[in-house]
Amino acid sequence: MKSLTFAFFFSFIPMHLSISTHFASCHCTPEMGWVIVCMLFSLSCVIVDGGVPTTLDGPFKPVTVPLDQSFRGNAVDLTDTDPLVQRTVEGFQPEQISLSLSASHDSVWISWITGEFQIGDNIEPLDPETVASIVQYGRFGRSMRHQATGYSLVYSQLYPFEGLQNYTSGIIHHVRLTGLRPNTLYQYKCGDPSLSGMSDVHYFRTMPASGPKSYPSRIAVVGDLGLTYNTTSTVNHMTSNHPDLILLVGDVSCANLYLTNGTGADCYSCSFPNTPIHETYQPRWDYWGRYMQPLISSVPIMVIEGNHEIEEQAENQTFVAYSSRFAFPSEESGSSSTFYYSFNAGGIHFIMLGAYISYDKSGDQYKWLERDLASVDREVTPWLIATWHAPWYSTYKAHYREAECMRVEMEDLLYKYGVDIVFNGHVHAYERSNRVYNYTLDPCGPVYITVGDGGNREKMAITHADEPGQCPEPSTTPDDYMGGFCAFNFTSGPAEGNFCWDRQPDYSAFRESSFGHGILEVKNETHALWIWHRNQDFYGSAGDEIYIVREPQNCPPIKPEEGAKIFNFKMH
Repeated sequence: MKSLTFAFFFSFIPMHLSISTHFASCHCTPEMGWVIVCMLFSLSCVIVDGGVPTTLDGPFKPVTVPLDQSFRGNAVDLTDTDPLVQRTVEGFQPEQISLSLSASHDSVWISWITGEFQIGDNIEPLDPETVASIVQYGRFGRSMRHQATGYSLVYSQLYPFEGLQNYTSGIIHHVRLTGLRPNTLYQYKCGDPSLSGMSDVHYFRTMPASGPKSYPSRIAVVGDLGLTYNTTSTVNHMTSNHPDLILLVGDVSCANLYLTNGTGADCYSCSFPNTPIHETYQPRWDYWGRYMQPLISSVPIMVIEGNHEIEEQAENQTFVAYSSRFAFPSEESGSSSTFYYSFNAGGIHFIMLGAYISYDKSGDQYKWLERDLASVDREVTPWLIATWHAPWYSTYKAHYREAECMRVEMEDLLYKYGVDIVFNGHVHAYERSNRVYNYTLDPCGPVYITVGDGGNREKMAITHADEPGQCPEPSTTPDDYMGGFCAFNFTSGPAEGNFCWDRQPDYSAFRESSFGHGILEVKNETHALWIWHRNQDFYGSAGDEIYIVREPQNCPPIKPEEGAKIFNFKMH
């Protein structure tokens, strides 16, 4: 069994890399008896040697990869008749099962849905009190003698206009498991045993305990996923790379590309300019949950909201599906909102920020961010990674400098506390920056990576703002949702007096229009390997790869006691 598992694992190693492998941390033993679990959760440590550039070699001269005509730039949605999105359970058996992390290794959230959604003119919401929210669990190979109880809810998407079909969800359950051991394989079932409505057995591995030498093996990062045939290619590639954790940086199901009658379009505003409200076809959320269950019932997924999650409805309610369907470690991380929160995964502290809620210095999110950053002990979690949806540093014409107001408010704070990497989506292409701060190359600035290329139905971003005649008018680039306008002509640097550069900017190291996903492998306190995978390649190939290197000796992060002093001084 062991040799078979390792042989299977070796078949996934990118052949163009120079690799040495050791098995000190492997726990795949013959008595475990299940090769799938071994392959997914007990992979060996892989050390990549030589041939891969590091950020210490930079800043790099900007590179633009010419458009590859072999991939489909226009994605096509899975239809509602596709077997991958069909309901396969009966009665109140659980479906759309997913796993997400709490703030630390000893706790996770299990979420699922029971009962069928309803859509139409006459809908009657299910009663959440009629079905219990129970998870039975235990360490792998032992009995599932532990039991946790959570809470349930139903949400509706309602419209105050004739002809639009209303929606109400099945019963959504969220249960938090606590007291878990670090880096340990668990098995679980969820549902309501009194209704003979328990799920099959699923498995997950907890995150390593926080510490400078303790990291998840692989973290997948993807944005703007949607539910297209390009999405399925992305998810298949991502699954083949065996992630321990998935970051989804906004734009999940893209249900808002549809009218409530199920008619969809690549561009909602182009096809449906006269609708009284921006409609959304909520069953696409259920299709997405069903399709993703085989992966995210075992691999935790951490989601942050994107613009496609706004989903306005009656009484100006927004983001209801997003906030209802996922469990967030908001309370555990001191946040009062599902729009922003933080969590640890081994020696990494993740900060998930909301681009569609107030980010002003006087607002709750900014104050929470100050508190959270001030509390981070970089001796325990050396790596500090931030994510939100709309990028600050993107050179594509689509959404160019759209999030400038957020950058103006928050960039100084992230820079002061030494954020190492920022992941964004929104722009449907791939781009990696040099270390940058305030549009200027800076060895202590973060590396910004845009991965809005998961495959949703909207078209791939191809045009760059620095191409002749492609610079957008400043008036076309406000933050429409937050109502801000902060993007003006540059006042210094190579683009002084202009809104766009006349060439690929120095801060842009690499860009390519293609669908794909990224894998982050943090090796130790200072080195993390980032690999971007294109869908049209074999999954082991790299479209872009680099070691991101921290230099705490040259860019010392603020210590918790210093952060606390700064925060307390500002408060008083």
